[in-house]
Amino acid sequence: MIDAFIIRAALAGLGVAVAAAPLGCFVVWRRMAYFGDATSHAAILGVALALATDLPVTVGVLVVALAMALILTRLSERQVGSDALLGVLAHGALAAGLVAVSLIDGMRVDLESYLFGEILAVTAADLAVIWTGAGLVLALLAWRWRALLTATLSPDLASASGISARREQLILTLALAVVVAVAIKVVGALLIAAMLIIPAAAARSLSRTPEAMVGWAIAIGTLSAIGGLAGAFVLDTPAGPSIVTVAALLFGLSTAVSPALRPE
Repeated sequence: MIDAFIIRAALAGLGVAVAAAPLGCFVVWRRMAYFGDATSHAAILGVALALATDLPVTVGVLVVALAMALILTRLSERQVGSDALLGVLAHGALAAGLVAVSLIDGMRVDLESYLFGEILAVTAADLAVIWTGAGLVLALLAWRWRALLTATLSPDLASASGISARREQLILTLALAVVVAVAIKVVGALLIAAMLIIPAAAARSLSRTPEAMVGWAIAIGTLSAIGGLAGAFVLDTPAGPSIVTVAALLFGLSTAVSPALRPE
């Protein structure tokens, strides 16, 4: 019989994979990989905020991730969103979060669980948060799919069609903050960006249409979550990093076999 905590871990991994995969496709298409990295690193600052104010961790992370994403969006509009600036903001936010957590009196915090995730300790309440967040992200992307895709692939066509590129960017920013907030329990702040980017990057070499890429990304993310959990159980390795390791292996495999699998 499979233990209940393993079932909860698998459901949590699936929830994060399903939410992160389609959003990750937009991150890859828009070349926003470092943007996602900076937003996820700021999650530790959100953890400190939540602990200092007795808010739920998910709420604290969501607030800070959204604030960071909005700051990055505003800076990119001013043409100052260079890689160096993103690097400063990403690592500065992470360091500030670690310092803030250390300054909270009378509280012992397991930072490793927030940095690398603690998927095997997911509770039923955590599952409700993860799947609610995943449902919100999927509903948002489904509602705005055509506008988001047009604004991403052809900004000129989007402008001619009356689609606001800034509004679509804000929608992506909101969805990204939600994914970071719900995924921190599963893979941690340092690995969230990997689950956004790797399945989508692996799917890109197998797909000829945006819809197919999203489908492949969801499949690869799901396989990464289940395969990583199985590997962690058999090899007694950390679950979060194991999930990302499987995703990286699948990326290598997809790159190797894509010429044979892609239709002519």
